[in-house]
Amino acid sequence: MEKAMQQHVVSSLWRPPISFRHDAGDLQYFKFGISWNQMNGRRKNGESLVLCCSEYNPPPVVKKRKRYRKQYPGESTGITEEMRFVAMKLRNTTKTDITSKKETYEEYDYDADNDDGDGTWQPSMEGFLQFLVDSKLIFSTIERVIDDSHDVSYAYFRRTGLERSEGLSKDLEWFSQQTMVIPPPSDPGISYAQCLEEIAEKSAPLFLCHFYNIYFSHIAGGQVIARRVSEKLLEGRELEFFKWEGDVEDLLKGVREKLNMLGEHWSRDEKNKCLREATKSFRYMGQIVRLIILRS
Repeated sequence: MEKAMQQHVVSSLWRPPISFRHDAGDLQYFKFGISWNQMNGRRKNGESLVLCCSEYNPPPVVKKRKRYRKQYPGESTGITEEMRFVAMKLRNTTKTDITSKKETYEEYDYDADNDDGDGTWQPSMEGFLQFLVDSKLIFSTIERVIDDSHDVSYAYFRRTGLERSEGLSKDLEWFSQQTMVIPPPSDPGISYAQCLEEIAEKSAPLFLCHFYNIYFSHIAGGQVIARRVSEKLLEGRELEFFKWEGDVEDLLKGVREKLNMLGEHWSRDEKNKCLREATKSFRYMGQIVRLIILRS
């Protein structure tokens, strides 16, 4: 009787504290750390049984290395610096490809003392008037879009001091008083103005990139154009189109800082689209500048 009660107590106390899960298939066997006799002795002393798995070692956790995207040229400075690199790349490409004459941008670099001798870069009055007319259409378009739009982004670029349409109107009026015929806008100007209006309705970032590049192109090449045309055609007269109230570099810097500030909130995809539009902008402006050497 006493022996039966002792076996009943041992069996009721023997509850191995272990459970098998669905993912325990890799465990080949368990090795008990104590013998049955030791278990009986410890159970009598009120101690619990400890089981261990001697063959299972979990694999070390390997952290995946984080890869960072390579930055675009000028990206750390801002979107305007990225567009400047695009302009530099275009300039270097066109200088390398001398045979391409339809999409050359050397008009921004020509100098009055650097002529090729055959009159290639000699401006004509007819071509210069066409250049002024098409330029007025372009500047009037971007200024009207900026002033009339309800987009908050455009409000930062009103009355920047870079506006050119008023000065162009005065210049064309003066030429008209000299009994010169003012031509209507030509295809390059009309095409670009239509393109600008369409872009303004679709995307503010893309339009603002055109906006900046138009002024940048005019300021970068405008002084050279003014000097050459004044010497060749106007007997030294300075046009309103090339006059600025204040330091033009400071005015452009203010626009550049505002555009970079807005660009910080654009996605990388939007910035990439802006860079493609920058290429388009320089090509349009190149076509308009080349009107200066137009021959009838």
